[in-house]
Amino acid sequence: MGTPVWVVPLEDGGLGFWTGSGSGKAKRLAHTGRVTVQPCDVRGRVTDGTSPTDATTQLVTGADYEAIQQKVRAKYGLMTTTSKLLDTVGGTLQGKGIPYGDRGVVTTLAG
Repeated sequence: MGTPVWVVPLEDGGLGFWTGSGSGKAKRLAHTGRVTVQPCDVRGRVTDGTSPTDATTQLVTGADYEAIQQKVRAKYGLMTTTSKLLDTVGGTLQGKGIPYGDRGVVTTLAG
């Protein structure tokens, strides 16, 4: 099952995105850094004509996280604010206080 994320290019050729430290995604990545990446739309539907690529990930904080956060906000703009608001309201209504986007993830493509 795929999980779409807002991805940004990093200066070393890798990819970055953010996630909440209490999310299922962060928990899975804490157990294994091995992932498969493939371009998709906002609903996770794979882009025609693309192939999956093996990659490794690392959860980051501090300056690495801040660089990813800055790039995500620059690329996705108002969508990030809207998403955080909806996530906060939804989490409050469901009684779940999962932090929003407080961890960065650095992804390095294999090969």
